[in-house]
Amino acid sequence: MSDEHADPPVTRRQTAALAIRAVANTIVWLGAWQGASFLFLVPAAWSSPNPPRNHRRPKHIMTTTATQTPDPYRLPRHVVPTHYDLRIEPDLQSHSFAGHEVVTLTVTEPTIDILLNATELDVSSATLSGEGHQPLTGTVQMDNEHQRCRITFPAAVQPGTWKLHLAFRGTLNDKLRGFYRSSYKDDHGIAQSLAATQFEATDARRAFPCWDEPQFKAVFAVTLVIDPSLTAISNTRIVDDRHEGDKRVLRFAESMKMSTYLVAFIVGKLESTAPIMAQQTPVRLWSVPGKQHLTPFGHEIAVYSLNFLADYYGIPYPGDKLDLIAIPDFASGAMENLGAITFRETALLLDQRTATHAEQGRIADVVAHENAHMWFGDLVTMAWWNGLWLNEAFATFMEMLVVDAWKPEWDRWTAFGMARAAALSVDGLHSTRPIEFPVRAPKEAEAMFDVLTYEKGASVLRMLEQHIGPTVFRDGVRHYLTAHAYGNAETTDLWVSLGQASKQDVPALMNEWIFSPGYPLLSLALESSSTLILTQRRFTYAEASSPASSGTGAQRWQVPVQLRITTTRGTETRRVLLSDRENRIPLPEGWTSVLANEGGHGFYRVRYSADLLRGLQKSGLNELAPVERFNLLNDTWASTVAGMVTPGDYLALTEHFRDEQDPHVWAVMLGSFSTINHLLTEEDRPLLAALVRDRVAPMFHQLGWTPRADERDLVKELRGDIIRALGTLGRDQTIQAQAREAYTALQQQTRSIDPNVIPALVSILAFTGDEARYEEFAGRFRKATTPQEERRYLFSLAAFRAPELLERTLAKTLTDEIRTQDAPFLVSSLLHNVYIRDKAWEFVKANWERMDKLFPKSGLRRMCGGITGLSTPELERDVRDFFTSRKIDLGGKTLEQNLEQLHIAVQFRERDLQAIRAVLARKTT
Repeated sequence: MSDEHADPPVTRRQTAALAIRAVANTIVWLGAWQGASFLFLVPAAWSSPNPPRNHRRPKHIMTTTATQTPDPYRLPRHVVPTHYDLRIEPDLQSHSFAGHEVVTLTVTEPTIDILLNATELDVSSATLSGEGHQPLTGTVQMDNEHQRCRITFPAAVQPGTWKLHLAFRGTLNDKLRGFYRSSYKDDHGIAQSLAATQFEATDARRAFPCWDEPQFKAVFAVTLVIDPSLTAISNTRIVDDRHEGDKRVLRFAESMKMSTYLVAFIVGKLESTAPIMAQQTPVRLWSVPGKQHLTPFGHEIAVYSLNFLADYYGIPYPGDKLDLIAIPDFASGAMENLGAITFRETALLLDQRTATHAEQGRIADVVAHENAHMWFGDLVTMAWWNGLWLNEAFATFMEMLVVDAWKPEWDRWTAFGMARAAALSVDGLHSTRPIEFPVRAPKEAEAMFDVLTYEKGASVLRMLEQHIGPTVFRDGVRHYLTAHAYGNAETTDLWVSLGQASKQDVPALMNEWIFSPGYPLLSLALESSSTLILTQRRFTYAEASSPASSGTGAQRWQVPVQLRITTTRGTETRRVLLSDRENRIPLPEGWTSVLANEGGHGFYRVRYSADLLRGLQKSGLNELAPVERFNLLNDTWASTVAGMVTPGDYLALTEHFRDEQDPHVWAVMLGSFSTINHLLTEEDRPLLAALVRDRVAPMFHQLGWTPRADERDLVKELRGDIIRALGTLGRDQTIQAQAREAYTALQQQTRSIDPNVIPALVSILAFTGDEARYEEFAGRFRKATTPQEERRYLFSLAAFRAPELLERTLAKTLTDEIRTQDAPFLVSSLLHNVYIRDKAWEFVKANWERMDKLFPKSGLRRMCGGITGLSTPELERDVRDFFTSRKIDLGGKTLEQNLEQLHIAVQFRERDLQAIRAVLARKTT
């Protein structure tokens, strides 16, 4: 699944992510300018896919009473489904559905009851039949608290094969999970409905009673009974299409053996492209009527990536067809249902004539990510949600590999530095967690979809791949997928395969990275003119605040370090596996500079002593690769926030980047300026604006407003970022006036404007806009012709400065005007807007109960990431009091991390605000 911390206003990687992402906004602001057999031991709770076995009752009859099932969230293993025959009949008018299923079961021990998952369903009948046995009618009892259904029978069910017949009804809900309804307006402005599913992590139980855990894999045969005017899609191809009375009945082929969360059905008025074959697989894109012209780009990367992945994995695609479906209302970015991948419209549909480079990159990434899941996640699935990273981290790694091969000129591995930076930000907290982390309740599983699972997981995989070699790594992956096809696997299984391929002790290398929180800071210093000292310790932004986190200095990693040493004779690369706290490395005669983390693949930060940093600057920062410059600037900024580097030293370093040509490096610098903007008062912000103009204007003068004929896409993207920064953070009145002129010409079609500049124009006009401009942009949001245009104008409504206008935007978030998939992100943006954040926080407090009921739970968690923008001591106290008094639980460590990030921002302000003011004042005199 592509997590939708990926999609607010700028790009997937700039907001990284999806958070990329708003999760790390306070520390590394990456987008919103104005805001904004190798065996090893692990804890049993992490490694065991099974709950404790039930004790036997007298007479060897199993039961599933609470006292005999210690974990209320895990089902017993003595009744196992092997096949589901599902018949679902949705009614889009009444927002309801009826269902019947026959589940083939293997019973291994006598039992008088069967326990499975179900919630928000009315199960009206339950009958059990078996060859040679009399049918048994069961009594159904729902356990809403634990989302389970207990069926008790009048006699013991004996070991063997049985068929469980269930009839049930449910509601097509508006919560964007389970089997839910979505709406849109057709070309005539008439509201239309469709029904779609979103089951990951634990919501298949809202659509049909099932064994809703990843390890209970089974074969699914789906039949959908629909209105004849509609279309239906499921995981497999249609094998029978007939009419029963006034209904159309579509029967789909049996699926491969798979987990419940991968089942999908979509019903509505939908149109598809003609299929394009990827080897033997037909690939189609689906949309609501009128949007098929937005499918070619997504179709191209879908076919390319499926071919690439089948070759990389060495295994044919495991389905019989692949449909990619754009859904108007969708909580996450996309979902990897086998053969029927569902997407937000912004993550699949695009007009290539008007889309920015970043918008194209986002769709390419998400499509490649979901296709990668068809093997890593669908064919081989984690045994339990603690192993979610095996799915998501690998898909994130593979999306980069795929898109980099498809469009090498896009430099996607450099762009991946943005994602790694977001993970480094969260993982630098005391409230971080290991990549693989215990999961018990459904809410905890939902909270695992974050930058630590996706971006940190992918980062350490990339580091490992570069350490053992890409070909060896691929061979290990092929072994893993072949060995566990159609089954479930643990992290240990991946290590076994990679260890066999590499002939290395992979667990010894990787365990600390996966099963422990945090990452190292490598400090480089000279012991003498010919000896380099490398020291590792855990990086954190703040001192430990509790005994539980005070031992971070004792952590040790095996760190694959790649050094590039420049000498008077050239350069040489040294590879070091740093396992001790301190290593000494002899330097060659005539050395002039040393760079750690050559290639930028390591998941760690680097801090250079003053003399080593001067050596890098003297050798020329332009001699470094873009990702190396990115890391140098980003690591220095992180050290500044942590109090290890002074703001003056950091801002002095930025002077060396005025001629920077890479947009990702600029994202770090502009993001840091945005964070400083948050700390300042309005009276002091002109001082920052002057510094921004000093840093940014030289690059604007190089680029101008119009791209050259041979210009790279990345340079076009940079132009838009530079113009936006000058017109907002830099408050450049000339740029603001030119932006107004360019926007007017664009609307009057008297001048061609590069698509990469248009988002900058919208940002600047919102930043300087009045009520008339607000109403204009609100109208353009309502009448947008592409998902990207709609998104752009929607988020512009959170970028104005007039509080009375921003209050209108706040009010809109609780109306039908804004989809519930988008409203939480809009609120988060307003919490980061320095001109409304106080009132936005009051709005959240006053409307919390309503938001909790209205917004998707994943969206509510993302919205709460906005509290990191409330970076004053008074607001911090109020935020903590609110969440503590309400006993709000967002699942996992989400809230704890948000509160710590907020505290770090406040500490940064209290510690360094005067120093920042002094530096800015000197720069303007």
